[in-house]
Amino acid sequence: MGKIIFYEDKNFQGRSYECSSDCPELHSHFSRCNSIQVESGSWMVYERPSFVGYQYFLRRGEYPDYQRWMGFNDCVRSCRMIPQHQGGYRIGVYERSDFGGQMMEFTDDCPSLYDRFHHIDVHSCNVLEGHWLFYEHPNYRGRQYLLRPGEYRRFNQWGGMSPRIGSHRRITF
Repeated sequence: MGKIIFYEDKNFQGRSYECSSDCPELHSHFSRCNSIQVESGSWMVYERPSFVGYQYFLRRGEYPDYQRWMGFNDCVRSCRMIPQHQGGYRIGVYERSDFGGQMMEFTDDCPSLYDRFHHIDVHSCNVLEGHWLFYEHPNYRGRQYLLRPGEYRRFNQWGGMSPRIGSHRRITF
């Protein structure tokens, strides 16, 4: 069970809202979000309702202003709790849509997809075990994308604006 608290103002001030499950629409609870406390669990917060827009991965801890979670602004409109995973991790990435072209399977974090896969574009993937984060740039930088178990036939299905993926890591607790 997870718990996250959103605050309208910096440094955990102003109106707040506590959440312990996925919430596709947060705007009715607060108009802006300038600080967050994650009391338990791991969470993905989204810039827009229904789990779309910029995504930010948050672990247990305090984030006194939106720059601490790498936010571009004070807009948080939905959140998703990431369940704890017991077991292995496995993901297959493909150079073309619909699982076409060269495929490479990973069971561990990868700080540079180009160094391992010799491609910077991932057009589709299949998450076989565990939850993963894709990052737009190498060394876990840039836009983040949550991948839950399942098939992603095109990059826009994980929320990507382009197929460019520089690195990926497992979500571990």
